[in-house]
Amino acid sequence: MARIVVGLSGGVDSSVAAHLLVEQGHEVIGLFMRNWVDDSVIIDEECPWVEDSTDAMLVAEKLGIPFQVIDLSEEYKNRIVDYMFDAYSRGITPNPDVLCNREIKHDVFLEAALKLGADGVATGHYCQKAEVEIGGRALYRLLAGADLKKDQSYFLCQLNQHQLKYAHFPIGHLQKPEVRAIAEREGFVTAHKKDSQGLCFVGKVRLPDFLQQRLEKKEGRVIEIPADASCYAERKTPLEAYTYHPEDGKEVGMHPGAHYFTIGQRKGLRIGGYAKPLFVIATDTQENVLYVGQGEDHPGLWREGLFIAQKDVHWIRPDLALRPGESEAYRIRIRYRQPLSEARLESVEHGLNIYFNQPLSAVTPGQFAAWYRDDELVGSGVIA
Repeated sequence: MARIVVGLSGGVDSSVAAHLLVEQGHEVIGLFMRNWVDDSVIIDEECPWVEDSTDAMLVAEKLGIPFQVIDLSEEYKNRIVDYMFDAYSRGITPNPDVLCNREIKHDVFLEAALKLGADGVATGHYCQKAEVEIGGRALYRLLAGADLKKDQSYFLCQLNQHQLKYAHFPIGHLQKPEVRAIAEREGFVTAHKKDSQGLCFVGKVRLPDFLQQRLEKKEGRVIEIPADASCYAERKTPLEAYTYHPEDGKEVGMHPGAHYFTIGQRKGLRIGGYAKPLFVIATDTQENVLYVGQGEDHPGLWREGLFIAQKDVHWIRPDLALRPGESEAYRIRIRYRQPLSEARLESVEHGLNIYFNQPLSAVTPGQFAAWYRDDELVGSGVIA
């Protein structure tokens, strides 16, 4: 049996993950990661990390396993929060949950666990791992969770082989109702606790308030681009987003700062009086201009493909990496819980071109595109 450190988050999923490992006879240690220390922008009335750490401690006591709190707030600030502020200031939208798994849970936390003599780390993710031998060496496969409604493999799309080697996902083969039933049967305080929402390890936040900690308000124009604008008549490569100029449309309002908005966003514009709702179709943080279009069918929301720069291309399965000039069909996801879509990946000198079989809406720079073969997540990259 192995010594496994479990990231007890104070939720039901990690609670059951720890229970299953104990039941299997492993030596289990529970660690709670304290990654956020500023409660001023959190919506919840109670300080969430205090409540969560208490619940995690009670679960550990119930299981009879060692428990401690580990403070990773400095690393979280340097690797996640600073990255988020920088990204939003440049007009791109980061995904902190993907980064948190790559930089914190399966990096800093993993190294802390290994110093405790652990053979691996476990989390309550709804995904699975398998092993295959290629060329005489073991390679690890990241698979979707059995509960496709809760599948969280996308959030782990940036893990590498070293990280997967030590990763355990004890509940990946279960459905969510089964997990709650186990927690209730075992009498865990987390059995009926709601799933966490909001930023990874921060909780539900007012994103504008969060961003205003460093990104000041800066009033600018909102320009509506009509669906039949002349810029759409010019054929663009399917990999490029449209470029807009104020003269392409008309001013319809003001905004508090283009860096607070993201492509596809509907809420927060506070501009009414239209037959169809307005959606953000582009942000220009240099000129501080927000471009919007009416309705979900507006052409500015839809793309036929995307590009990933070479430095941002990541293959979980390095043996399957495409060489320049090669192409292959995969299923792709550009955001969590989005249905997988058929696409073709083409490796080029400077990166990776991805052509969608059918156009996709709200392709957002800074987010991660992940590609799958059947139920295996093979690689991912940052959308340019």
